[in-house]
This record gives sequence, C-alpha cells and structure tokens, in this order.
Amino acid sequence: MKNVPDLEISGLSLWRVPLTSHETYYMASGKACATVDSMVVRIETKQGVSGWGEVCPIPHYLPAYANGVAPALEELAPVLIGRSPIGAEAAMAACNKHLIGHVYAKSAIDIALWDLTGKACGLPIYTLLGGLQTDELPLYHSITCIAPDDMVRIAKDAIAAGMTQIQVKLGADDDWQADVSRLRLVREAVGPGPIVYGDWNCGATRMDATRVGRAVADLDIMLEQPCQTLEECAAVRAATGLPMKLDENAHDTASLLKAYELGCMDAVALKLSKFGGITELRKARDLCLYAGARMCVEDTWGSDIATAAALHVAAATPRQGIMNVCDLSGYVAPRIDPAAPSRTGGFISPPSGPGLGVSPDPDVLGDPILDLVA
Repeated sequence: MKNVPDLEISGLSLWRVPLTSHETYYMASGKACATVDSMVVRIETKQGVSGWGEVCPIPHYLPAYANGVAPALEELAPVLIGRSPIGAEAAMAACNKHLIGHVYAKSAIDIALWDLTGKACGLPIYTLLGGLQTDELPLYHSITCIAPDDMVRIAKDAIAAGMTQIQVKLGADDDWQADVSRLRLVREAVGPGPIVYGDWNCGATRMDATRVGRAVADLDIMLEQPCQTLEECAAVRAATGLPMKLDENAHDTASLLKAYELGCMDAVALKLSKFGGITELRKARDLCLYAGARMCVEDTWGSDIATAAALHVAAATPRQGIMNVCDLSGYVAPRIDPAAPSRTGGFISPPSGPGLGVSPDPDVLGDPILDLVA
C-alpha cells in the first residue's frame, strides 16, 4: 500500500443532473419514474484530490427529497471543511452528531468520503471493505408495470440478452387478476431456472397480495414488498407460502432485525440512500449475512456514481449472500461517466481503479448549483 497522504477538505460542490429513464416505470399506488433529479456531490481537498458521491431520490417513494440535499450540505460544510476525509466512518460520526437524520443526503457525502479514502490509498473501495470476493455480480432486469403481453416480450428479450433474474412490477392498474397474469405469463415465458419476483412497492392490500400469491403458489415465484408494514408482509408470506423480498421497510438495523424475527426476510434490498451510504450499508450487509438473507445491493435510483458505490459493497460480500445488484446507470440517460462499467450479459463487474473508479464528465454535469468553500 502506498503511503497515505495527509489530506484536508477545502470545499463541497453540488450538481443537479436530470436522469431520464429509457422507459417510464409504472408502479403501484400511482407512482411513476420518468425523469428524476440526481444530486451529485464533490468533496474537494487542498491537495487537489476530489471524491464523488450521488443520491437520486424517487418522488413519492421514500422519505427523501432531492431539494433537501443542498441545505443538508450547507449545514454539514462547517463540520467537514478543514478535517481529513480519510476514514469515512469518523467523518460521518461527526456529521451524525451535528445533524440527526437526513440519511439520504448523508449518503452522497459518505460515498464521496470513501472515494477520497480509496484514492488516497491508491486502492479500489472493495479492497478497503475487505477485499474482492465476487467479481462478476448477477443483475436483475426490472420490467415496468404495463400490459402482461408486453411484459412477456421484455422478459424474453432480457433472458435472450443473458439476464437470469426478472423483477415484475405489479399493481399499477389496481387489478389483482392482471397481476396474476403478469406473473404467470412471465414465469412461463422465461422457463425454469431464472428468478422471477413480483414487486408492489408497498402498493397492495394484504388481501389482494394474498389472493395474487395464492393464485401463483404453484409456481417458482418470489413476492417483493407487497404492503406498507412488515407485519402485513409477514402475514402475506405466511398465507401464501411464497418467499418474500423486502425493500422499502428495510432501512436500518432495527427494521432488519424486526423482519428477521417476523420471518419475512428471505431476501432484502439494501439501498445506499436508505441507510446513509457505504458506511452504514456495510453494517446492514453483515447483519444480513448473519441472518441468512440474500441481498440485492443497489440504490433507489441514480447513474454511474451510485452504481459504482453499490458494486463495491457487493463485490466485497461473500457470493452466497448476493442475490443480485442493479446497473442503475443502464436504465437512464445521460451517463455521468460513459466509461463506467456496463452490463455484460446478466452480469456486471465493479470498477478496478482507485476509490470508486469513476470519473464524471464535466460536460454532463454542467455548472454546480452550490459551491461551499473554506
């Protein structure tokens, strides 16, 4: 390892980058994802080394707000400027002491601090997290909730391209029988072997989710976050006998422990912005390994910075713990770093350069909306 240089944070900058999905994602309860603002953070040092972070909240999805990132940075700038960025946990402990909550905004800061630490050491983040355990990470392909026949076409195309895991969005038309058709037809179209799971994004009632689950109980299907509470999800799992993946309700160690006790955490989505970045996500990862839950390591939305951060955490995780990851940047335009990793068939590998291993394109970023300096 190289001698780690002394670095001192001298400023923070923030960009707003609208990301447009290649196709609109329709979800239950009227939620949709078309063009969403991603907030890109750069932490600069006096020595000229910079670290990058990103957070991209989806409106109406979780308690996170893109316009909340700028005031959070303004509040935390005095805590960060003048201190060393090396060792993200120490810096984030100071941030958490000063500002309670707002984990989504802190996530971008935490990622940038890990990027800086890796660059200072000359090592990729996965090495700092314990070393590379899984180089080729399995992806899932998410299908927007549209007509069942159209979802079948997308699923077939994804399988032909090498994908082995399909997420079927459910509930957009509030028709449980249509959701049954979506799951049955997609399962039949992809054949045995690939993982297929139906995701309501908290938008189903316990009764409707149970009806759907029982109607497809003869198939190899997983259900994802049908209802708004862990108790409801546990009841659906018990009533249907189908394995359950959690997402929105899994947001800290307490929720993970509760889900484990309720017996409804067969798999779980660990998202950077829900937990507050790499530092806290690593703790959640270790708890899930202990609990035996398979993990999807990703973020709510985003481009190449958020994708790279999640890939580093997943790559440093034992293979048996990883169900899948998501190439978020592959679903949106523009790419913040067009040279960053892309899917190869149904897999993707983490960047191998120092830190995150991504270099944002200044022309894509444009002018910052906020500059905070000493």
